[in-house]
Amino acid sequence: MRHFLRIVWAVVCAGMLTAGASAAEPAEAPIKVFAAGSLTGALTAVIKTYQEKTGVQVQAEFGPAGLLRERIEGGERPDIFASANMAHPQSLADKGEATPPVVMARNRICAKALPGFGLTTANLFDRLLDPKTVGIGTSTPKADPGGDYAWMVFARADRARPGAGKALEAKARQLVGGKHNPPVPAGQDAMAYFFHRHEIDISLGYCSSRSTEPDPNFTTVELPPELAVTADYGLSVLGHREAALRFALFVMSPEAQHLIGLYGFMPVAQSP
Repeated sequence: MRHFLRIVWAVVCAGMLTAGASAAEPAEAPIKVFAAGSLTGALTAVIKTYQEKTGVQVQAEFGPAGLLRERIEGGERPDIFASANMAHPQSLADKGEATPPVVMARNRICAKALPGFGLTTANLFDRLLDPKTVGIGTSTPKADPGGDYAWMVFARADRARPGAGKALEAKARQLVGGKHNPPVPAGQDAMAYFFHRHEIDISLGYCSSRSTEPDPNFTTVELPPELAVTADYGLSVLGHREAALRFALFVMSPEAQHLIGLYGFMPVAQSP
C-alpha cells in the first residue's frame, strides 16, 4: 500500500492527472487490464467513461482471477490487475511483480434459484440442506475466488449446524471459472444451462451483476447472517506506466465508484 501511494503521490506532484496530460499521449499504447469476470459490466462502464473524458484507450480482458494471476506469473504483463479477492494480487506483490493491492470495491455472496423454487433468505439454509435439492452450482475454488467464497459459506454453515459443511460440499457442482468445467453449448450461460437441465436447484455467486437491471429469469436472495460472506476486490498496478496509474486513480474516484455501485457492488469511495 505504501509503495502504491508513493507512486501515486509522485504522479500527482508531477501534475500528470489532468485531461491535458492524457491528451498529450495519443500515440501511447492502450492501458491493458486483467479483471475478474464479475467486474465485466461495472469496469466496462468505468472504462467507457474514462475514455470519453481523457481520450486514453483502455483494453480489458475479463476472466477468473486465479487463472489471470497464473497468466501473469507465466509472463503476461497487463498494466493493471483487478481481482475478486485480495490474495491473488497480494501474491504478485509479494514477488515484486505488482503494487500491494488496494480495496477497489466490495461484494457479497448471494444465492440464486428459478422463481418456482420459492427461495427466500429465511428458508435458504434449510433448502440448501434439503435432500430434495439436487445440486448447488458454484464456481471453481482456487481458479476463481467465487468458488473460494462458496466454500467459505459451507464452512460457516458447518459452524452453525455441525455436519452441514460436508453435506453442502457433497452437493456442490463446480460449473464455471475453472479449466475443466462441464461443457456448455456455445453462447449459453453455464449456470442457466444447468438450472434448466435440473442438475442444480440453487447457485452461490456474487450479489453483483453484469447489468444494472435485475435478471427476471431468476430469484436472487441475500444469505442469512450465519452464512453471510463478503468479498474485498483488490486492485494492483504492474510496472510504472503513468497512464496506468492515472487510470487506477480514476477507478478509486467517487465518480467511478458510483458507476461500480450501480452494478450491485459496495463502493469504497463516495461523493460527499
